[in-house]
Amino acid sequence: MKNYEIPLLPENYYHIYNHANGSDNLFINSENYRYFLQRYATFISPIADTFAYCLMPNHIHFLIRTKAEPDLQKACQYKTQSSKILLEEDIPNYLSREFASLFSSYSQAFNRQNGRKGSLFMPNFKRKLVETEGYFTQLVYYIHANPVHHGFVKDLSSWNYSSYHAFLSRKQTNLQRDEVLSWFGNVDSFKAFHEGTPMGGKLDFD
Repeated sequence: MKNYEIPLLPENYYHIYNHANGSDNLFINSENYRYFLQRYATFISPIADTFAYCLMPNHIHFLIRTKAEPDLQKACQYKTQSSKILLEEDIPNYLSREFASLFSSYSQAFNRQNGRKGSLFMPNFKRKLVETEGYFTQLVYYIHANPVHHGFVKDLSSWNYSSYHAFLSRKQTNLQRDEVLSWFGNVDSFKAFHEGTPMGGKLDFD
């Protein structure tokens, strides 16, 4: 099964990632990054909890957990302003459509702003199922270290468009901060893991 064909099911953890179409960039300035996260909150927060993210100039990474079926039913009903009940077999398509809607919404705004036409993202976003604690912690690190891996910065803390800084802060966040920190032990262990783990190429999904 190709990774873009892996079904999104309730209460599962996934690494979601996508890339710009061709040689284009997804983000040109800081406002683009901010707007994408705003759109993300609109489309994805109702259907999934977010544990980590990184926005790169030409690709994106998210670690999410899809919400339980009752929450997905409520989100769908709220969006459609109806009492429609999602059938179990329709849930994967519903979840995929919300991600597609996110990419489409952002792309339309980006295209208008920059006078471009056509697809901005690759047509099929990719996903991998996260099934173990070890994979979870390695993936959080991989996502945050992606700017170093691709040579944009030498220190992952220098990149402004990831969730890394939110875990070192006590400011309000939509991330599942406490849950992530508990996987690492505490905030000091989280920081030490990120500072001491070499990239190593173990989780190269790009």
